[in-house]
Amino acid sequence: MRRSPATLAALLVVAGVLCAGLIGLGVWQIERLHWKVALIETVGERVHAAPTPAPGLDRWPQITAESDGYRHIWVSGRYRDDATVFVQAVTERGPGFWAMTPIVSDRGFTVLVNRGFVPDRHAPLVGSARVTGLLRPSEPGGAFLRKNDPAANRWFSRDIAAIAAARRLGPVAPYFIDADAGAPESVPVAGLTVIRFSNNHLVYAMTWFALAAMVAGAAAMLVRSQRRGSA
Repeated sequence: MRRSPATLAALLVVAGVLCAGLIGLGVWQIERLHWKVALIETVGERVHAAPTPAPGLDRWPQITAESDGYRHIWVSGRYRDDATVFVQAVTERGPGFWAMTPIVSDRGFTVLVNRGFVPDRHAPLVGSARVTGLLRPSEPGGAFLRKNDPAANRWFSRDIAAIAAARRLGPVAPYFIDADAGAPESVPVAGLTVIRFSNNHLVYAMTWFALAAMVAGAAAMLVRSQRRGSA
């Protein structure tokens, strides 16, 4: 079907805009791919690095998941077992709880420590007052379709601010520490941190580029059809 020059021009403009937008999305996914690969490499280096002192109050405002997540740190001090919170968890050992206990550090600040997995809320809590582990950002709000209920002492995520308020801990570090694995018989069972990053950016990029090619191909067919109609 022959179209008027104005209609053809409008269709080609729309195709051009769509093609440019799809290519832009593909390029953005490639950039995200490079960022994700660099993040995975950085986290791998952090996890296996020698532990450094846990960030103190002067560093708290600058801490972010991207710049500090999974950093290997250590802290020493006194556990407050009376303020332990049990957060529901599903691990390779089955369902149970993360035992979250605040530790008052020798440097004068409080930080929550995920001492590890326990099968029930009444499992004994043993361990040293010197902890090494991975820095993890807060998990505010709760889990999927389940909100934390501090009043009922029901926890589905490791929400630092909510736990600190419920246990009246006062100012606490804006991160918690996932404790390193201890002896095989230790309870809680620490060292179960799952480090996994989804990396589908290349697939997404190829999808956007393929769609852009389809739009360009459709535009080319439209032009050829118009020329044949003019012959």
